[in-house]
Amino acid sequence: MDVEQKILGDLADVEALAVSSEEQLWGRIEDAAAVMVYHTLKVTQATISRLKNCRLIVRCGVGYDNVDFVFAKSRGIPVANVPDYGNEEVADSAIGLLLSLARGIAFQNMRLRPAGTPWKFDHVAPLYRLRGKTLGIIGLGRIGTAAALRGKALGMDVAFYDPYKPDGYDKALGVRRVEALEDLLSQSFAVSCHCLLTPETQHIMNARTIELMPKGSYLINTSRGAVVDIAAIPDAISSGRLAGAGIDVLPTEPPPEDHPLLVAWRNPEHPAYHRVILNAHNAFYSEQGLMDMRVKGSEACRRALLGQPLRNVVN
Repeated sequence: MDVEQKILGDLADVEALAVSSEEQLWGRIEDAAAVMVYHTLKVTQATISRLKNCRLIVRCGVGYDNVDFVFAKSRGIPVANVPDYGNEEVADSAIGLLLSLARGIAFQNMRLRPAGTPWKFDHVAPLYRLRGKTLGIIGLGRIGTAAALRGKALGMDVAFYDPYKPDGYDKALGVRRVEALEDLLSQSFAVSCHCLLTPETQHIMNARTIELMPKGSYLINTSRGAVVDIAAIPDAISSGRLAGAGIDVLPTEPPPEDHPLLVAWRNPEHPAYHRVILNAHNAFYSEQGLMDMRVKGSEACRRALLGQPLRNVVN
């Protein structure tokens, strides 16, 4: 806690609560003047109702669906996020997942590993040139924009679906707005999800919407786990609707061992074994990004404790 202590030490005692469940907070958090929370823990009404003196809850990250920000507002507690800590890292990871899948990099590496495997390029056939292919972005916020610019640098035709983005933003970036999700999916060689998790976006990618994508396309999710109904992925891979999927975030982390996606991904006889890449919610991570998250979260708490105007309040 050296970083947090340096920023807040003259105003407050900083305590790291190394807990794995929300219930472990109870009896330790009630007098907190500010709370910093990461994506690994939910903060619900049961915890927020216990806070007596809290001036701010900071979700140290972009997504804030693990904090009951609506109830917090009813208690007069602002909730803020840190929207600018890892834009580059997540966008790099999204494009990296796409490149690894669409260029057959991970597939070829796995196929060649067993001794005696023929040393040839066409294990991964067919592969297609990315230049000119459509990259569909769902959610053109900070990270979606960063991913869009990286897609443009690869020569891809970048289109996006985001009904909340003001007109003209697409013109400034040189990307295409698509008014209907269905139209975006039907033309996308690859779809990359970069939206917040809301009732509107939960399972926005599911068996029905994946089926709208061209045969042999790719799905990438580095946003929030429940944006994609991951149970639909094994069948989509088996049918060839998806040529690959890169999934950094899951609805439950770690996932249950018997989840259909994990079972397929671990089964050498299932095509998902070679065509699905799963990560442990690490797209955000770099040493610099992690430091930004801690510093910016601590600075938000400092502003709250000093009574200064708050930034990035989501409720």
